[in-house]
This record gives sequence, structure tokens and C-alpha cells, in this order.
Amino acid sequence: MHVPDGFFNAATSVSAGVVAAAGVAVCLRGARRELDDRTAPMAGLVAAFIFAVQMLNFPVAAGTSGHLLGGALAAILVGPYTGVLCMAVVLLVQGVFFADGGLTALGINITIMGIVTVLVGWGIFRLVTRVARGKVVVAAFLGALVSVPTSALVFSLLFWVGGTAPIEVGAVAAAMGGVHVLIGIGEALITAVTVGAVLAVRPDLVHGARGLARPLVLRGAEGATTTTAAGEREPAAAPGRLKPFLLGGIGLTLVLAGVVSFFASSSPDGLEAVAENKGFLSQASDHLVTWGLADYGEVGGIPVGVAGIIGVGLVLLIAGAVAHAARSRAKVEA
Repeated sequence: MHVPDGFFNAATSVSAGVVAAAGVAVCLRGARRELDDRTAPMAGLVAAFIFAVQMLNFPVAAGTSGHLLGGALAAILVGPYTGVLCMAVVLLVQGVFFADGGLTALGINITIMGIVTVLVGWGIFRLVTRVARGKVVVAAFLGALVSVPTSALVFSLLFWVGGTAPIEVGAVAAAMGGVHVLIGIGEALITAVTVGAVLAVRPDLVHGARGLARPLVLRGAEGATTTTAAGEREPAAAPGRLKPFLLGGIGLTLVLAGVVSFFASSSPDGLEAVAENKGFLSQASDHLVTWGLADYGEVGGIPVGVAGIIGVGLVLLIAGAVAHAARSRAKVEA
């Protein structure tokens, strides 16, 4: 659902840019409470993983595809503040290096794909885990499922307010919401599987699972019971145990971007399909970036897998540096 240049007028683009910049600034400060020696490198890995999986468009209807947005996944794994930062880095790299999302629409994309999906996904996740304590995977599924059509509806509202073409907001909202419910199902499955896999291997690295452990009842030989306190955090893992997890995650991410990306659906995504059907796709203007990596290597004749590996490296480096800087400031202030 990357918004191209030309869809929004200058006033709306600038306003969304201000909202996005303010949101990122708030999250830079808030992330200091989420980042430590474990989660700082984890943030880089999560951002790179989202970049890679976003390359894997999957079919959702006749002639239409979808891909992961990732806001809910990022919030659950590394926290909502850090999650917004991860999404902002992914969208920045995609827009600047790969012509995926317009540069003038960067604020729009960060707002609807980053801030909205993180806020909604995290909000639903926390609500579900409070009602059904310990159901982390179920909560992740529902949070991701709701976040995608909500983001699509916010796009429809913004386009009605500041789009460059007149639309029937009800018709566009219905079309956007309908196709993105289907995309949301794919998003929910990917999010639930990913969160479940990390929980199975390293539950201490899942931000959303902290404090959700059920009380542990120990029964003695004579029938006496002892209940441990619920919600105690997992002990910090030794650096030597963290490194294999990170290396394994990076390896998987490189395989997704470098190999699996060749098999992604070539059908237009939900936004592009709706824009064509409702008659405002022609409002999109050419991207300002036309170098070799644009369109994931298509412009420069670079294989998509090579472009994907380069993108993973860029996102990993930038997101890791941002997380490390925030962690370092938090450490000094502590």
C-alpha cells in the first residue's frame, strides 16, 4: 500500500510529513524505555525482516496481490515506540533507494503504514492479552488483522480530504477496506507465525510477551503448593546465546529477500488495483529516483534477489544504528 507521488496535494503531503516527523521524534524518546542490549540489535533484525517480507507479494483476489505491512509485528516484537522507528526506516529506504512509495508521499506512508498500523495493532494486542492473558499468538493475529484495513480506511479518508482527484469516499473506502481485509488475513498469519516462532525459541525477546507469564504452581511431595509471582521478566540472555539467534534471523531474512522474492506475485497490490478501478491511478507521477535499484532492480537490470539483499543490508545497518543510538542515550541517562 505504498502511496506514490502525485496522489496528494502539497498541503496534505506537508501536513502528513509534520505528523510523521512528530511521531518519529516522540518514538525516538519513547524507544529509550524499550531498547537495551538485547532489543537494540533485535530492532535492526525486525526492520530488515519486514523489508524482506514486504517484497513477497501474495495473491488475494483475481489480479490483485498484497504484502505484509508489518506495524503490528514490529510493535509486538520490539515495542510500539521502536516499532514506529523500524517502519520509518523501512519506508525511507524503500522510497529513497527502490522507488517504492513516493518521496513527497513519505510522510503519508509513514503515517498510514507506520504510525497507524503500530497504534492499532499494538492497541488490539494489549486489549486481547488483558482479556485472555497469555494468548500472545492469538492477540498478535487479531492485532495484525485489524491494523491493515484500518490503515486502508485512513488512506481513503486522507485522499477524500487532500487527494488530487475527486472520489466517492464511500465507494473508495469500501473497495480499500474490502481488499485490505483479505490482505489483513495474510498479514495476520505471517505475524502470528513469526511471533509464535520467536516465542518458542527466545520468549525474552518478544516485547509484547513481557509480564504475561501465568503463575507457576509447584506441588510438594506432601501436597503443599507454592505459587511463583506472575509477570516476572525472563532473565537476560547471555550475549553468547543471543548471537546465534541474530545470525539465524539474518540468514532467514537474506533467503527471503534473495531467493523467495523471485516467486512473489506480480499482480498490482491492493491500493494500485483500487486506484485503477476507481479511476485515480493516473494521478500518480513518476518517481524522483530512477537509479539502478528502482523498482527493486528492474530499472537497472539488477536481479530482484540481489536488490533485496542490498536492501536488507541497508535497513539492517540504518535501523540498527538508530536503535543503538537510542539505547546508548538511555544507558547514559540511567
